[in-house]
Amino acid sequence: MDHIVNTDPEKICSTDNGSSPSMPSSSKSSPTLKPKPLQVKVTPPALPEKRGSRVTRYLEFNFFTVYRKTFTVVFLANLVTLIALVVKNNGIPLATSMASATSANLMVALLFRQENFVNLVYEIAISVPHSLPLSVRRQLAKVFHYGGAHSGAGTAAVVWYILYTAIATRNFILEPTVDARASLITSYILLTMFCFILGSAHPRLRVRFHDHFEAMHRFAGWIALVTFWTHNMLAADAERKVEGIPFGSYLARSPNFWFLCVSSSCTLLSWGRLRRREVYPEVLSDHAIRLHFRYRAMQPFYGLKVSNNPLLEWHAFATIPDEDSNGKINGFSVVVSNAGDWTRRTIQEPPERLWVRGYPLHGLLYTSTLFKRIVVVATGSGIGPCLSLFYANVTPRRILWSTPHPAATYGPKVTQAVLKADPDAIVWNTRTQGRPDMVSLTYRLVLECQAEAVFIISNPKVTRKVVYGMETRGIAAYGAIFDS
Repeated sequence: MDHIVNTDPEKICSTDNGSSPSMPSSSKSSPTLKPKPLQVKVTPPALPEKRGSRVTRYLEFNFFTVYRKTFTVVFLANLVTLIALVVKNNGIPLATSMASATSANLMVALLFRQENFVNLVYEIAISVPHSLPLSVRRQLAKVFHYGGAHSGAGTAAVVWYILYTAIATRNFILEPTVDARASLITSYILLTMFCFILGSAHPRLRVRFHDHFEAMHRFAGWIALVTFWTHNMLAADAERKVEGIPFGSYLARSPNFWFLCVSSSCTLLSWGRLRRREVYPEVLSDHAIRLHFRYRAMQPFYGLKVSNNPLLEWHAFATIPDEDSNGKINGFSVVVSNAGDWTRRTIQEPPERLWVRGYPLHGLLYTSTLFKRIVVVATGSGIGPCLSLFYANVTPRRILWSTPHPAATYGPKVTQAVLKADPDAIVWNTRTQGRPDMVSLTYRLVLECQAEAVFIISNPKVTRKVVYGMETRGIAAYGAIFDS
């Protein structure tokens, strides 16, 4: 029997025009929805051949990722600037120019980790209308690769500062002074911190020693910022004596000073919002827990970082709006599943309070609003972030959720929210049905819905497999990146 594709995507892609699917109102009795049995006897549509050769596919979809392209563009822009400075100064750029380039890149790196700035970038990217060509919207949806700008600027800042320190050392050897000695000492301290930060950020080291990476990044970053201020004040004082102008006047016209002001503001804005909030745990099973917060009404498409120990580790989660009995948002929740020491301890010993830092941050699924119809794919607790998308109820969608014992593990509220968002959702129980062919099932839903894009929230292996399986067949697919 051939697989039949409905030619009316508006009837197949679900969009609920009533109340949001996230948290059914307690004042209304909602009918219990059950997953429809998957008709496995129906022959799924054959997957088309992948485009291009194995080499071209590897280069396009694995090697030349948007993250790496962004990194390269930022780094090449710095290289062009360096060449221009070398030409302008007949071989050896001024130390002050190198310091300004370092400060500028440090500012860019920190801006792309500052929540309000990143949210602004997202808002600009998703503000375009659906009438824009799909090819343009597909590129704009890749805005979540902004980590490439962060790492590109950060790496460039270290390279600039290595060159600055070399030139400053040369100048000190030629003309040693007390002011130059103090400035040079802080330069080497700062360079050491930069190297620690850059070295610990290597993808393999970061994955293997993630907690150590976080601690190194945080503490070395703070030391670097304080040392940079100290160094710049010493260097500014030495330079203003040479020019014979007041200290304040020199700072006011120094790019370094203003770049550092912006960089410091990024750090202060985030940590200045550090608060310890009450938590209302809802145990879903011995594998998952839902943590509710009531200190603010959280809109859809945001994420937040929480911690038991704010100086050592942070854990980012997508938030899900919570409603009161009148259907008004009165808080939010996050779904935590057993995926490590912290999550296991949270499930076994539900916290009463957690630290929260920074401003809520937009994430990958916010870009789903760029498309007319989508397919949402999730495995396990990956359904948690998707609940916010279902609550927003902006884009018609089909849903594929693969997990062991969905109702028993995540509770009836979560499964009901999934089925309300898509009554025909494929809810695959891996304990009774085995592991599904995620690529084939996703492609089937794309055809049924005539979706413009696929969004997947899963582990790195499945995410890469589904995204690659779709992209190599000409279908836009987006999943969380794990090297940012």
